[in-house]
Amino acid sequence: MPKENGILYGKFFMNGNEASAEGGIVAGCRFFGGYPITPSNQVAARMSKRLPEVGGVFIQFEDEIGSIVAIIGASCAGVKSMTATSGPGFSLMMENIGLAAMLEVPIVIVNVMRGGPSTGIPTLVGQGDFMQARWGSHGDYGIIALAPNSPQEAFDLTVEAFNLAEKYRAPAVVLSDQTVGLMYGKVEIPHPSEIELVERTTPEKLGIDPEDYLPFDSKFMIPPMAIAGRGYRVHMTGLTHDDRGYPTTDHEIAFKLNQRLVKKIEQDARKICRFEEVHTEDAEIIVVSYGGASRSALEAIRLARNKGLKAGLFRIITAWPFPTWEIKRLAEQAKAIIVAEVNMGQAYHVVREAVDGATDVYLLPYGPGEIHPPDLILHKIEEVNKIEG
Repeated sequence: MPKENGILYGKFFMNGNEASAEGGIVAGCRFFGGYPITPSNQVAARMSKRLPEVGGVFIQFEDEIGSIVAIIGASCAGVKSMTATSGPGFSLMMENIGLAAMLEVPIVIVNVMRGGPSTGIPTLVGQGDFMQARWGSHGDYGIIALAPNSPQEAFDLTVEAFNLAEKYRAPAVVLSDQTVGLMYGKVEIPHPSEIELVERTTPEKLGIDPEDYLPFDSKFMIPPMAIAGRGYRVHMTGLTHDDRGYPTTDHEIAFKLNQRLVKKIEQDARKICRFEEVHTEDAEIIVVSYGGASRSALEAIRLARNKGLKAGLFRIITAWPFPTWEIKRLAEQAKAIIVAEVNMGQAYHVVREAVDGATDVYLLPYGPGEIHPPDLILHKIEEVNKIEG
């Protein structure tokens, strides 16, 4: 296999979990803190082998809480860091995802969703973490979540997750699922020189003197981040803090901080968001889907078109921030929207909010344990087409 400084490039046959691991390595991840959990285990297993080959470090921790705390610490020390988990582990990480958001520390979490709630169906697919990815930790903050639907996208979006985490000083989630994680396919990894990587802005880059540095300087929407131990004074706390990082209960400072934590992501939503549209230009019925389920939805659209039905697909790639403006635009042209997801309706609620009454929105839930058969989505398209006339 061709390598440069231990980094693979070329064409490979691998599954989505392995592709996420390689995406992390290409993006510059050199620390992985993890704990085994089905069906994400192959991310950690591959990292345990590959990181030493590129000068990185893999540590298996006692649980998911230790894992995410460790990657936060490693990122503060200037090392790009990631972990991987699934439903129950993702739940355990929520408090510290909030900590990373409050400290504005870039980290990446690969969440390979499985059936739930609780232990659920560990070995089979689910998409029940869609809302949790955005709202799981308490308080107000912005987050980025990307939903791949193939091994190639598992690679590409893991690289993108690191770039976005570094740019916005925020946690980024690769919201994969069991279907995508265990699916094998062709993955093309460009030569390292062809991949654009984003590095966090440090005070050194901006020429800020150590005596003038404020860790959370509110004159910046995204403050430069000093690396611990490099001469800049750093004070970090999960408590609401001022520009120095010192705890405060001052309402004006607290409100300004929380606004910034949310706004730094939301104001750039149109720059961050990615989505795919298939046959939406003349579609009367639009299916909204993501992850593994979107593969069935695409086939259902093909079958519908063969029957003369004007159906289209809107595939969510960036789950958070959510592309509300594009959903609204499509709603104003379509007779109806169908949301197909492997849960009892999560993206459905966000779509309905974006549509704001412009057209009818139908839910097609499925699971946990399997993605929709294409014929099921086709039947729903036919049913909705009759209802809407």
